[in-house]
Amino acid sequence: MRTAAVYPVAALAALLAGCGGGSSAEAAKADAAPAIPVEVAKATRGEMVARYTGTATLEAEADADVIARVGGEVARVRVEEGDRVREGDVLAVLDGRQLRLEAAQARAKFAKSERDYRRQIELHDKGLVSAGAFEGLKFDLENLRATYELAELQLSYTEIRAPFAGLVASRFVKVGQNVPQGAKTFRITDPTPLKASVYVPERELARLAPGQNAVAQIDALGGHAFPARVTLVSPAIDPATATFKVTLELVDSEGVLKPGMFARVGIVFERKPAALQVPRVAILEADGTASLFVIQDGKAVQRAVTTGLADGGNIEVTHGIEAGDSIVIVGQNGLKSGNPVRVVSLETKPTTALRAAADQVAADQRTVNR
Repeated sequence: MRTAAVYPVAALAALLAGCGGGSSAEAAKADAAPAIPVEVAKATRGEMVARYTGTATLEAEADADVIARVGGEVARVRVEEGDRVREGDVLAVLDGRQLRLEAAQARAKFAKSERDYRRQIELHDKGLVSAGAFEGLKFDLENLRATYELAELQLSYTEIRAPFAGLVASRFVKVGQNVPQGAKTFRITDPTPLKASVYVPERELARLAPGQNAVAQIDALGGHAFPARVTLVSPAIDPATATFKVTLELVDSEGVLKPGMFARVGIVFERKPAALQVPRVAILEADGTASLFVIQDGKAVQRAVTTGLADGGNIEVTHGIEAGDSIVIVGQNGLKSGNPVRVVSLETKPTTALRAAADQVAADQRTVNR
């Protein structure tokens, strides 16, 4: 009987010990929550530039098709594509024999009428010619003068001339070709300066103004950047697209830019020389507020922040952190304020494996917290 009485007591002691041990294990498990691997970056001060970016096609300041003002056969071509010409240089010559004869005929008629009119002046002064007849002779003379000058003008159009100084971009005629009146013969362009037109959303109208600096990156030249300047901001909004036109002038000291090149344009409308900035990926957005995680004593602490300018991969923080703070840039998804963290080397770039590990640990931590 004495031996049997020991068993219930031992069983009860074992049960109590088991219950007490389980509670201690749970507490130990909670205290030993795994540190979440994160990557951090320092909040630093530096220059930040706010810019509007867009795309445009480079255009010449002066660019025009040269039209044949009279028809005729092309007798000579004086220039080729790529040649530089001055204003008024002869580009091509049309066969003008018919127009030359018409001009000679008009000149002869005008000369005869002018001689007759001078003779009638003496008779008119002596009262031998009526005023009406004399006025008729005067009108006939003016009509023949205009006919002669028109014939000379038409003859001059057989010499196709450059309307301004520039480069011959295209030639559309050949020797012996019969060119009709109004046909395109050449295209002349002046590539200095080159301009670019960007169509900007109307919400940016108050930020842009003539004189602002800009930069244009040219894909055809390996992304080489050229300085530019805003020369014109249209005051009118296109109701169909809700955009307005901004014209930029590019500086091409090397002379390598060509009309028609594609450009990626950035217009600088604000610059801060010592802005506190962090990588954009650190910012978390929720319910219209921004926040980020700062590392303190091995734990992640969430802080609400106020942001400002954005420049490339960085964003300005105007309130909420200080320069030198360690900011979580990888692994912040799923973090809670107070979670222990393990900082990965600052020199290690974020990787897919690190992100996956951080997300998995965060999920495990949420399970423990439940």
